[in-house]
Amino acid sequence: MTISRIATVLSLIGAAFILYIGISYLVTPETTATGFGLPEWPKGDAVAFMNLKGVRDIVSGLIILVLLATKQRYALGIVTLVIALVPIGDMLTVLSWGGSTAAAFGIHGLTAALVAVTGVLLIRERTFANRQERAEVKA
Repeated sequence: MTISRIATVLSLIGAAFILYIGISYLVTPETTATGFGLPEWPKGDAVAFMNLKGVRDIVSGLIILVLLATKQRYALGIVTLVIALVPIGDMLTVLSWGGSTAAAFGIHGLTAALVAVTGVLLIRERTFANRQERAEVKA
């Protein structure tokens, strides 16, 4: 499997996963929120913050799909590296608010690492393609 195909598969899996999470936060926030890793969740009107997370996640997934659909793979790589900051922020939030260390590293830390690897693969695709073009011109 080529770097391009691996990056595409990882991007599609990432987009599908974050879209699912975002929709879950909008439809069933009370059941989805418990897996985030924080010790306590907002109650009453403060539950609206979970809708904000849902919208943020859905938009993140759509950005990935739009950039894939328009074949902006290098831009997707850069954006994916930036998006990797979101689960890092989530991990730091869980840790600083006394949440589950396992969830912080196992969910958010691992997600950040996988998203960052995907971004690096997408960026390296272009570098690899440029090297091949130069080699073909010399030959």
